[in-house]
Amino acid sequence: MPAPTLLVLEADPPPRLGRLTGKARIRHSDESGLAAQLPLADVLLVWDFTSDTVRNAWPGKGPRPRWVHTASAGVDRLLCPELIDSDTVVTNARGIFEEPIAEYVAGLVLAMAKDLPGTLELQRQRRWRHREALRVADSRAVVIGAGPIGRAVAQTLRKLGVTVAVTGRTARPGVHGPEQLDRLVTRADWLISAAPLTDATRGMFDARLFGLMQPSAHFINVGRGQLVVESDLIAAVSKRWIAGAALDVFEQEPLDPESPLWDVPGLIVSPHMSGDTVGWRDRLGAQFVELYELWAAGKPLPNVVDKKRGYVPMHD
Repeated sequence: MPAPTLLVLEADPPPRLGRLTGKARIRHSDESGLAAQLPLADVLLVWDFTSDTVRNAWPGKGPRPRWVHTASAGVDRLLCPELIDSDTVVTNARGIFEEPIAEYVAGLVLAMAKDLPGTLELQRQRRWRHREALRVADSRAVVIGAGPIGRAVAQTLRKLGVTVAVTGRTARPGVHGPEQLDRLVTRADWLISAAPLTDATRGMFDARLFGLMQPSAHFINVGRGQLVVESDLIAAVSKRWIAGAALDVFEQEPLDPESPLWDVPGLIVSPHMSGDTVGWRDRLGAQFVELYELWAAGKPLPNVVDKKRGYVPMHD
């Protein structure tokens, strides 16, 4: 019996798949050739997880991959009605990004509380201006998104002495339901977005929600750019309805050099790097190889996405 065909939607640098030699017939594709090769593949590895090509090229009736793995936490760029309704299994890179993103959020909280951006700017100007900083311990945070990333963020902030409330799609032990969100936001010093992008969450951070925040509060988004109405955030920060914000994800990436977001005082912009630490691509490749070996042996796969919901559900 021939080895299964593994199709890789390429990005540079490519994944290291040497351990699969003889276990898979590995084919590579760029965006332009994906539609033609998809019906010939048993497995699709979406290594270029910034691409929308899978969603646009996914075949309707007829042959299609039995399993799709994306080297990312989010799956919104590849899910389409045909894929959702198919029997194709979809998995993600859960387990790779949680701790790095939690560390990044903690770094942003500390940087904003201690006004490190202001200190660096004053240093650049050679100006000595004493200020008082905020305490992080005993402050309150609301983390929106009760998946692995949101929980890692909450756990890390609690180690800094922050009181953290986590909200999710439904209420359960340790997680508040969406009906509690408004009440929690009004008391929060830190509002942190770690939610997946779904029809229910798209544009949820808007003028209404920013208007509920305290003037001393800060907003951080490490979820998906489309969760935020960026024009509303610009207004909220510029008019000092909130004290400041930090964005690591955006509606359009890369962020256009002419975007007004670059110039908003009190807004930290970073280039979608919160989960990317030295060696992250090697860890993603090794994770996929382990999953492939499970799949080839007929064993259950972890990280299976509920395609209707758009994320890997928690089972606690």
